[in-house]
Amino acid sequence: MTTSKPGKIGIENVNHPGKVEFVDAAMYEAMKHALLKTLPDTTPGLTVAEVQKRVVDHLPQDLFPGGAKSGWWMKAVQLDLEAKRIITREKVTPLRLHKA
Repeated sequence: MTTSKPGKIGIENVNHPGKVEFVDAAMYEAMKHALLKTLPDTTPGLTVAEVQKRVVDHLPQDLFPGGAKSGWWMKAVQLDLEAKRIITREKVTPLRLHKA
């Protein structure tokens, strides 16, 4: 059983079911908002590289100055939202993402 931690949020990883990591809640929520704003609703979706480039425009500068650390956070939130079935990936190369 996982417990909450002040200022933290538990995230999952679609590649490691059942494992929960705790990360900064403000950073997570900012990236989640930006990611969902960036991703299209339907196929063919966007490549991970396209998402990483576009998501920076929707991030608050106080948390991600100049897009700093956005790559790591985008991937962490992507994997969490995939585990929660909020977004999905197309099984193509390169990988493409869209909302579920």
